[in-house]
Amino acid sequence: MKAEFSLQKKVLIAEDGAVSRHMLQALLVKWGYEVVATADGNEALGILEGEGAPRLAILDWMMPGMEGAQICARVREHLERPYVYMLLLTARNDKQDLLRGLELGADDYLTKPFDSKELRARLLVGQRILDLQDGLLAAQEELRFRATHDALTGVPNRSMVMEALGAELNRQKRSRGVVAIALLDIDHFKDINDTHGHLCGDEVLRNVAHLVKDCVRPYDTVGRYGGEEFLIVISSIDMVGAMALAERVRTTLSSSPISTQFGDVPVTVSLGVAVGKNDESILPDHLLSRADQALYQAKRLGRNRVEMAGLPAFASEQSDTVRK
Repeated sequence: MKAEFSLQKKVLIAEDGAVSRHMLQALLVKWGYEVVATADGNEALGILEGEGAPRLAILDWMMPGMEGAQICARVREHLERPYVYMLLLTARNDKQDLLRGLELGADDYLTKPFDSKELRARLLVGQRILDLQDGLLAAQEELRFRATHDALTGVPNRSMVMEALGAELNRQKRSRGVVAIALLDIDHFKDINDTHGHLCGDEVLRNVAHLVKDCVRPYDTVGRYGGEEFLIVISSIDMVGAMALAERVRTTLSSSPISTQFGDVPVTVSLGVAVGKNDESILPDHLLSRADQALYQAKRLGRNRVEMAGLPAFASEQSDTVRK
């Protein structure tokens, strides 16, 4: 919030009249603003489109390069950028001209010669509007996060991770690439809840999620699939790489107990891996079904192991040489 506030106290002055520009700059500095000043419209647009652009702008209507109203129109084209509150200064008093400036994207205007108290009041209104909009955007982002992430673990929820899987499969079709998934289940999780309590089980789930995220690549997706199950969407990887990644997850979690406020809890996991090849068109449910069958095989063979869909039951032992 501090960075955003400093940008709201940073004002661009675009005014080709030297006397007026220096007077404006002196007033704004006195009121505690950081000022960036220019006499050229093209340069003003470059500043507003640049990194760390001011969130407040005072633009003269008539100046070299580009008029103030034209700058407003260009800035409003960038809907993805933080909002800029733009105030037009003009000697025009024709209502149609002023209406045109507002239609092009200006937030307000002052006619020359302007009153300094009125200018300060308009800037304070601009800051309040920016504060309100930033608060609204933050609230929207919070709602979006809550709708797409698991409340307990903070990783994407089932809906979101399935969306990521669908996107990866679509990308695979276009690029003729390979995508893999690993379905992970915490072994004997019911025993953890029964022995240590559900609050301890919640801590275990949170820690498992974080440890799994640390094991995968930044562009892979880890999501909570349900209960004590997690789904890992692994992009652009072959069978050997997918098995190696899954084995890295397994060994990381089994190498040391998870520390909780209720004491250290030993945890192991089983994983079923499935790969969508570049020569086949596969639906998410089909790939999940194959991973689920492999996970069931890992459970049946004793847990704390990785199995690959479509390979013999002894695949995880044979893959030791591959993982090295």
